[in-house]
Amino acid sequence: MNDRCEEGRVVLFLDVDGPLIPFGPSVDGPRGASGSPASGSGCAACHPAPGNPLLGRLDPAVGPRLLALGCDLVWASTWLDDANEVVAPRIGLPELPVVRWPDTRADASTAAGPEGPRGLHWKTRHIVEWAGRRPFIWVDDEIGAMDRFWVAAQHRGPSLLHRVDPGKGLADEDFGVLADWLRTAVPRHRSTAVREHGSTAARQHGSTAARQHLRPNRRAGH
Repeated sequence: MNDRCEEGRVVLFLDVDGPLIPFGPSVDGPRGASGSPASGSGCAACHPAPGNPLLGRLDPAVGPRLLALGCDLVWASTWLDDANEVVAPRIGLPELPVVRWPDTRADASTAAGPEGPRGLHWKTRHIVEWAGRRPFIWVDDEIGAMDRFWVAAQHRGPSLLHRVDPGKGLADEDFGVLADWLRTAVPRHRSTAVREHGSTAARQHGSTAARQHLRPNRRAGH
């Protein structure tokens, strides 16, 4: 675990391609073996130079919204250090810790054992190891049922594996899901987004109750 992350706080592992750089429906192609990106799947990390035209799809408003969740943000992407150099400044994020991926293709048959059962994403095991016992959120566009099953069996703390539609990227409904989970699964968690989301829900509930209370009782006149 990186020493820039505070023990006990929720870790939010963040992918770049799909969640932050939406590709559109035509890019949501199949994975390669063990969930690795298939050849020609539209990975923006293949050309992460500052002149990459796909960087124009980054939304500057997303960075502050991610920070408002109050989690320890960590890059979990094949962009690696390029995420800090190229992506972070464009969306208002500071330099973040980076998950260092081993060469999974090279070590898949070593004494450490295979990456996992068929259908498990190649990132999953490494993200769980990085998180340790801390609660975590993983935001990616390639999360599947096997990943959720494996994490539920291997990770002791609360976890949320949230798949983002790569055609849309992180949207309002995604932030709503993250805030709801933080409020319910990690009650002691404090963040601007969670408080605002909870306050909005409370106001909506209060307004509904008030309208019901003020609604005239038509039976009273009979």
